[in-house]
Amino acid sequence: MAKDKYHELVKQALIDDGWTITHDPMRLSGLARPVEIDLGAEKLIGAQKGMEVIAVEIKSFLGLSELYEFYGAVGQFSFYKEALEEIEPQRVLFLAVPVSIYEGLFQEPISQKVINAHEVKIVVYDIKRKCIVKWKN
Repeated sequence: MAKDKYHELVKQALIDDGWTITHDPMRLSGLARPVEIDLGAEKLIGAQKGMEVIAVEIKSFLGLSELYEFYGAVGQFSFYKEALEEIEPQRVLFLAVPVSIYEGLFQEPISQKVINAHEVKIVVYDIKRKCIVKWKN
């Protein structure tokens, strides 16, 4: 599976944000078809709370149509979310998107409706600053 253009940028930004990358890619077995999510990561939340585990699907939105990319991203997210619930229900899935997409397309009313309906959790990355700028649960 080809890595997204900003795969390494997001991976490093997660590391800089205190996450430990545990899978690159994260392969889910035990399903009828193999599934690969871009990254798996974990972070110690505190001695009493233990580890927080996430999976991150990275999208660049560099195709000809942002809207077409949005359709694909939401569909892929929904599929991966269901797969994770079967295999690793404790792991929370996030969709990583560039700040320009988050502040534009993702803020449009119909996009917000779709994001909420599919319970899409988002991590926003800044391409220029090479960092995570927002987590949206």
